[in-house]
Amino acid sequence: MKSFGGPLLFLDRSDINTDEIIPAKYLTEVSKEALKPHLLEDLKLEGFDPSAPSIKEARVVVTRSNFGCGSSREHAPWALEVNGITAVIAESFARIFRQNMFNCGMLAIELEKETLDKLFSLQSKEGLSCEIDLEKSQIQCLENGTVIFSTSYSVDEFGATLVQSGGWVDFADSRY
Repeated sequence: MKSFGGPLLFLDRSDINTDEIIPAKYLTEVSKEALKPHLLEDLKLEGFDPSAPSIKEARVVVTRSNFGCGSSREHAPWALEVNGITAVIAESFARIFRQNMFNCGMLAIELEKETLDKLFSLQSKEGLSCEIDLEKSQIQCLENGTVIFSTSYSVDEFGATLVQSGGWVDFADSRY
């Protein structure tokens, strides 16, 4: 089974849209790999550098509400996926974006604002990473191997099934 977790990328802003995740000028690309170098290159966020090494190392994005709003295209989750992102944790997601995450076999985890605020308070910690247990619906954040944050989450049954299957195509292949 695919593992979820790793280094975190904190994007402390609501309403990050699909054009900021992957600019529209790359929508003519026919491979996911062609999207890889352009992830978040148009993101408007103070102090954010899309070429920073922390972005290439990140496996989990932590952000605010309404992540993935805007155009309903699969390219945005594909750009995350091809860059090794396995999960996005947010207060809420645009509906179609959230489903596209599940369709790609990635986790879209919604947390209450208060819990998300606690997670954001950890962003300055050195050596911070997280482990996400899909079967137990549990997130643990570790600082140099020591658990410093733990919370549970829930994902709807069909979304969890898609993620466990590796995405929509693998799910369909295994059943039809």
